[in-house]
Amino acid sequence: MLIAFYLQHELSYDTQHKNGKQLYQLGTIFIREGKNERSPNTPAPMAAMLQQSFPEIIKTTRLVRLFADDKTLMQYTTPGNEVKSFYETTGFVADSTFFQLLTYDFKEGNPVTALTEPNSVVLNEEIANKMFGKEPALNKIIHISGNSNGDYNFKVTGVFKISPVPSHINARFIMSMKGGGIEQYMLQRKLDLATNNMFFTYLLLRPDADPAKLEKKFPAFIDKYAGADLKAMGFYRKQFLIPIKDVHLYANTTSNVTPGGSVTYLYILLSIALFTLLIACINFMNLSTARSSKRSTEVGVRKVLGAERSSLIRQFLSESVLMSLLAMVLALVLTTMLLPVFSQASGKELHFTFQQQGWLIAVFFALSIITGLLAGSYPAFYLSSFKPVKVLKGRMANSLASISLRKVLVVFQFVISAILIIASVVISNQMNYLRSKDLGFEKDQQIVIPLLSPKAKNMYASLKNELSRIPQIKSTGASLYYPGINDPSDIPFYKEGASMKDSKDVVRNFIDYNFLQTLNVRLAAGRLFSADFPSDSNARIIFNETAVKQMGYKSAADAIGKKALVDWQGKTYSFEIIGVVKDFHFKDLHSPIEPFSFELNNDKHFNYMLAHASAANMSATLSVIKAAWNKLNPNEPLAYSFLDQDFQKNYEADQRLSSIVSYFTIIAILISCLGLFGLAAFSVEQRTKEIGIRKVLGAGILNITTLLSADFIKPVLLGIVIASPVAWYIMHSWLQNFAYQINMTWWMFALAGALALLIAICTISFQALRAAITNPVKALRSE
Repeated sequence: MLIAFYLQHELSYDTQHKNGKQLYQLGTIFIREGKNERSPNTPAPMAAMLQQSFPEIIKTTRLVRLFADDKTLMQYTTPGNEVKSFYETTGFVADSTFFQLLTYDFKEGNPVTALTEPNSVVLNEEIANKMFGKEPALNKIIHISGNSNGDYNFKVTGVFKISPVPSHINARFIMSMKGGGIEQYMLQRKLDLATNNMFFTYLLLRPDADPAKLEKKFPAFIDKYAGADLKAMGFYRKQFLIPIKDVHLYANTTSNVTPGGSVTYLYILLSIALFTLLIACINFMNLSTARSSKRSTEVGVRKVLGAERSSLIRQFLSESVLMSLLAMVLALVLTTMLLPVFSQASGKELHFTFQQQGWLIAVFFALSIITGLLAGSYPAFYLSSFKPVKVLKGRMANSLASISLRKVLVVFQFVISAILIIASVVISNQMNYLRSKDLGFEKDQQIVIPLLSPKAKNMYASLKNELSRIPQIKSTGASLYYPGINDPSDIPFYKEGASMKDSKDVVRNFIDYNFLQTLNVRLAAGRLFSADFPSDSNARIIFNETAVKQMGYKSAADAIGKKALVDWQGKTYSFEIIGVVKDFHFKDLHSPIEPFSFELNNDKHFNYMLAHASAANMSATLSVIKAAWNKLNPNEPLAYSFLDQDFQKNYEADQRLSSIVSYFTIIAILISCLGLFGLAAFSVEQRTKEIGIRKVLGAGILNITTLLSADFIKPVLLGIVIASPVAWYIMHSWLQNFAYQINMTWWMFALAGALALLIAICTISFQALRAAITNPVKALRSE
C-alpha cells in the first residue's frame, strides 16, 4: 500500500490541468560534435515565432526559473512602517498567458489577468499567510530582491491554493515577465534562436492538431530562422514536443523545471512491492502444506461423511481469502500510521483520503481476494486430495513433492531478500563515496552568505573588511556562483589558430581576487588572480585542466600566456590565460568534470560570499558574522548556509532511494524469517520422537542443532548464489547514473550473503536449540 501510494503520486503529475490533452512542453536536442543532449530550454523569441509560423498552435507561454538564486528576499512594509523580511525558494518569472494555459486553483484574484500588469506577482497561500496573516493579500505591494530578476516592487494580483496533485512546476510564487530584470535582459541583448537558452516554453495546440506532424515541420523552421547562427557557433538544434503529463517521468531532459522522476526507480519499487507480497504468499503456502498432517484427519472424516472435493476446496479457499481480507484491514491501519514517516523518507507529500485514494482501496480489496485465492490455491488442492483410508489409518505423511516445493519456495524467498541486502550495501557504499570523495576544493567550514538585494551587494567591500577582522575567519571570497549550485553561464572558447567550429563550450564564473584561494583550489600552472596585478581585471582568464585539454593545448603549462578567443554577436573577443587550476567538481558527482573558466567581476556585484572559518566554536563564529551583517544591513536577515551541506543536497534523491530500499529490505527479510521460523517449528514438531531417541543415545545439543538447521541452510545458500548475479546487474545499471562511482567488489556480495545466512541461522537456531535442550523423556512421551 505504501509503495502504491508513492506510485500513484508519481503517475499523477500534471493531471490537474484542464488543457492537459492539448498542452505540450517544447524541448531541444543540442547536437554538437556528434553528441546529442536533450534539454527543456529554448530561447526567448521562439514561442512567439512558432505561434506565428504554425496555425496548429493556439497560444504559448514561457517560464523562467530564478536561475541565479537559491532563495529570494521578500519584504513587506506594514501600515505601521514595520518591515517584514522573508527568504523564499522556488520562484519563477512567467508570461501573462501562464495561468491561462496551466490550471491553478486561485484563492484570491483572477488567473486570466493575474500576470497581465507589469510588476505583478502571484503567491501561494502559505507565503500569503506568512506575510499578511488573515488579511487579504490582493493588491498589497511587496519588495522582491534577487540576482535573476533584480530589485523591484511588485503588486500581489493573486493567491493560489497548494494543489494536492503534484506538478513538475513546483512554484511557490510567480512574477510577471514584464517589469523585472528578465525583461530588461531580453531587451538589452540580441535575442536569436541560437543563444539565451534559458526559457521553458509551453504550447497549447488545437484539439485537431497532430503533435507528431507538427514536430516534422520544426527542422525547416530552424533552418530558416536559426541555421546560419547555429552554423557559426558550431552546433545544431532540433525541437521536440512532450505532453505536459509526461514531463515528470518521460521527458528525459537535463535541468528541467524540477528534476524528473525515474521510470526505472518506479519499476524497482513496484518489483519490491510485488515480491514482498509474493514472499507472504509463499509463507502461507509453505505453512499450510507443512501442517497438512494436522488437518489430514479432518479431511478424511469429512470425506467419509460424504464431503466432495469441491466443497473442501471452497472451504480452504474461503479460509485463505478471509485471512487475506483481515490482513488488508490491518494493513490499511498500519499504512495510515506509517504514511507520514514514509512521506519523509521518500521526499514526497503523500496523503491518504477516501475521496482521492478510494479507488486505490477498491483495487486493494480486489487484490486481497486475488492474493487469498493465489496463496490458498495450492494448499486447497493439496489438502483436498488426501485419500481417506490412508489418512484414517495414520499412514499420511508429507510427500516428497510437497517437501521439494517448500524448499524451492524458501530458495525464492532468500533470492529476493539477498538481492535487497546486496542493493542496500551497494547503495550505502555509493552514498558514503559521494560524501567522502575529494572534490578538489575545501568544502568543510565554508559559510555561504547570499547577497541578494542591492544593499547587500553594495556592502560587499564593507562586509569583507568586517569579516577579515574576525580571528576565526581564515579568508573570504565572492562570486556569482559557488560549487554545488547551477551555473547557467557558458560560452564557446577556442585557442589561437583555430576557429569557432573548433570551439569548446566552457562554463563561466565571475569571482573576486580571493574566491579560488578561499576554496583552496589547487593550481596546475601559472598563477591565480591577485590584487598585485591590476591588469588581471582586463581580459585575463583562468581555466581548469579539462578546458585547456579540450581546447587543444598539450599541457596546462603550454596554455599559460596564450590567448583564448570567442566570437560573440559578430565580434571576436580575446582573453589572456594567466592560470590553469587542477580539475575540481563544481557540479555534483552525477556529472563529469566540464570545461570551466574564471574571470574577475569588475562591477563588484556578487551573488554569494564565502567565509572559510576555523573548526573551533562555529556557533560563536556565526554570532560574530551575524553581528557584522546586522551592523551593515539591519533590515535584511542573514540567511547563511554551509557549502558541504549545500553540495550534499544534490544527492537527496539518491539518499531517499537508499532509505526506501533499506526499509523494504528489513520488511522483506522479516517476512522471510517469519516463514522460516514457522517451517523450523513445524520441522521440530515432526521430528520430536527422533530428537528424543538421538538424545537418549548420546547426541549433544550441538549435534541436534546442526542436524535440524542443515535442511534449511542449504536452500538459503542456494538463494544467495542465485541472487548475486541478478543483484550485480541491477546495481551496475543504477551506478551508471553517476559519472563517478564505486567498484562493486566481492566483499560486498560476501557481506550481504553472510548477513542473509546469519539471519537465517538465528531464525532456525532458536527452534533447533529449544528442541535440543528439551528433556528426551518428555519428547518420547509426546508420541
